Amino acid sequence: MASKNNVHFSSSKYLFCLYLTLACVGLAQNTHAQSAQIKKVVIDAGHGGKDSGTAHGGAKEKDITLTVALKLGKLIKQHHPNVEVIYTRDKDVFVDLDVRAKIANKNHADLFISIHVNGAEDTRATGSETFVMGASKSKANMAVAQRENSVITYEEDYTTKYEGFDPNSPESYIMFSLMQNVYLEQSLHLASFIQEEFGNNPIKVNRGVKQNVFLVLHQTAAPSVLIELGFISNSTDRSILTNDKQQDRMALSVLNAFTRYKNMCEKTGTASYAYESSATEAATNSSATTVSSSDKETVYYRVQIMSINKKESPTSKLFKEHKDVRSIKVGNLYKYTLGNFTKKSEAAALSKRIQKDFPGAFVIAVQDEKIVPAK
Repeated sequence: MASKNNVHFSSSKYLFCLYLTLACVGLAQNTHAQSAQIKKVVIDAGHGGKDSGTAHGGAKEKDITLTVALKLGKLIKQHHPNVEVIYTRDKDVFVDLDVRAKIANKNHADLFISIHVNGAEDTRATGSETFVMGASKSKANMAVAQRENSVITYEEDYTTKYEGFDPNSPESYIMFSLMQNVYLEQSLHLASFIQEEFGNNPIKVNRGVKQNVFLVLHQTAAPSVLIELGFISNSTDRSILTNDKQQDRMALSVLNAFTRYKNMCEKTGTASYAYESSATEAATNSSATTVSSSDKETVYYRVQIMSINKKESPTSKLFKEHKDVRSIKVGNLYKYTLGNFTKKSEAAALSKRIQKDFPGAFVIAVQDEKIVPAK
């Protein structure tokens, strides 16, 4: 395990990383927004090789995750023949966390699904849960993240590869949580589908959708989820997790969630499909004007420049002195935009002009201060 003395974060360094993340990953998000077709999915079977993951009662996490991952991939190929399925591993081998993310990024994946199995000292703990990248104050969630991230200690020179990240240091998680995942909306929606579909599984306890810092999700430039199928430390869960027919049912549940995600993305014509179904509320800043009743029926076009989980002043340095900064709150995220046009072409022109400052900028449609599918 790494020593806390190995951690060498600095606020200035991570402010730079924040900007870099918003720029580089935001550019990839723009590509997703332009092409909503789900053509490639990367399935990641957690652990493997010298890393068994959590183990109880003779069962090993690495074996369960690989079996379910291969079953899921087979189902996706069967029901969605036009979707390319890519595995981070298809046999019992060890794969570094950063390599798993690189596989997704190199192949320009539209989706990343990482499959894991939970474990706890309290053998009464049961249920399935799905994580997305984000900050969490829950001790239980932190324990899961620490366990899954501790795999990096099997890797050579991991303190350099992961910028001094220590899986046992709370300070590491605080710093990494500053770098907001720009795919959080899509990830949350897929995670919700998964947990809903798990209601048909023999493991009945639904532990919900949660957020925490997982390195494998943090480094993946695509909507990403990490699934904890159940608790191998619980004898009842374990008997289900190791049963071939029950593994089929779990894989089918994830397939159904994937299908719902894919259908919604391609129906709306934008990867930001959650706009139609999420509980969206307006959150305009002081620079925004009051919307009249007639304006409520008008569709305006704005340029989205970033999406973060914090309310910022329109004069914040994040916006690089640009004027007419507005925000719309979607779930736990604040989406920041520039401009307000009745013609999409005008918003598109602005998007091109500001690419130097915001490489990931793209056009969105707004009606009554709610984001709607762009036509």
